[in-house]
Amino acid sequence: MSAFHDEATIDAPIEEAFAFAANPENAVQFMENVIKVEKLTDGPAAAGSKYRETREIRGRQASAVIEFTEYVPSAKFSVKSEMNGMETVYHYSFTKAGNQTVIRFECEITAKTLKMKLIKPVFVKIMKKEDGDHLKHLKKAIEAQKQSE
Repeated sequence: MSAFHDEATIDAPIEEAFAFAANPENAVQFMENVIKVEKLTDGPAAAGSKYRETREIRGRQASAVIEFTEYVPSAKFSVKSEMNGMETVYHYSFTKAGNQTVIRFECEITAKTLKMKLIKPVFVKIMKKEDGDHLKHLKKAIEAQKQSE
């Protein structure tokens, strides 16, 4: 079940929108709390690729390993992370709409321990506040990149 979701129409071809969005190292440009992303695996992005994402949350830094669980170029990708018994999966799908791209985003959050099940509603609220509108920022970043070309 989806914890939260969003959708945005980007003024860019699907290949460009996907290439930018599916590069976790670009997250620092559109996810406000992400301050650094490092690739941990070799080769191009694909299912199984891993990255270490560092966020600043309330003045403190926290890192998590994110992994592509699905990667279909110019169509969809999913990334997951797990920390202390709470698994978060972000799903993105891309649809061509003329010269534009529609990106749909869905977040799933699964609590794996009793303690995490109890705090899950608070965790969902925090995640939605942090990342709930990131597609708006992604749209700006992709369109700004396109303008500068």
